[in-house]
Amino acid sequence: MKMTFSRNASSASRCHAGMRGIWMVALTLVAACLASMTTTAQAQQSPTQVIQQSVDSLMSELEGKKDYYAQHEGELAKLVDTNMAEVADFRYIGASVMGRYFRGASPEQRSRFVNVFRKTLIDTYAKGLVTFDYKTLRVKDSENAGRYDDQASVPMEVISTSGQTYPVNFTLRQSDGQWKVINVIVNGINLGLTFRNQFDQAMRDNNRDIDAVIDNWAPEVGTDELEKGGDA
Repeated sequence: MKMTFSRNASSASRCHAGMRGIWMVALTLVAACLASMTTTAQAQQSPTQVIQQSVDSLMSELEGKKDYYAQHEGELAKLVDTNMAEVADFRYIGASVMGRYFRGASPEQRSRFVNVFRKTLIDTYAKGLVTFDYKTLRVKDSENAGRYDDQASVPMEVISTSGQTYPVNFTLRQSDGQWKVINVIVNGINLGLTFRNQFDQAMRDNNRDIDAVIDNWAPEVGTDELEKGGDA
């Protein structure tokens, strides 16, 4: 079963051209994936169904309200935060981004980084949701096993207003009977790996001062990198 969402062609005039748009694709899709769902309903769904319902849920919430949310970013950030709380495994993601430095961090530092990382994602996604205009979001009907038995991979395609197609792949992990998003690959660029490399570089630049890295955390993905694509 495929799920497709289309926007009126007139919205193309509001779309930012070039690679800024591709970055907004990533933000829109991640936020859409992390849409609100009850724990009971989610536990009964396959990974593909989780993604399909999530896209439908958040896009329905935003339909016709983008101008309003553009002027009320605080409300949108709160909406995204609430949505993320159900299906994003932030502790798993945070540990993955910290990588080899996770074991050496104190429990307080680990929790603080998770909170900072979550806030930066929420703020970025909220801005992306009111900035990017897409033509079609298509959840594909294929579902593959992940690297481990408790993981699954769900592919999606984004068709921009210019007609170009960008592949997006969600990685979900099953925890306590629930499927939760732990990573996204956009146009071949592994965002989780990109953030982990940035954390590692920040630790090098700050003489392994983990508190300084957390205090100044500001993840970025270069638009040139997304345009060229990369290895998953």
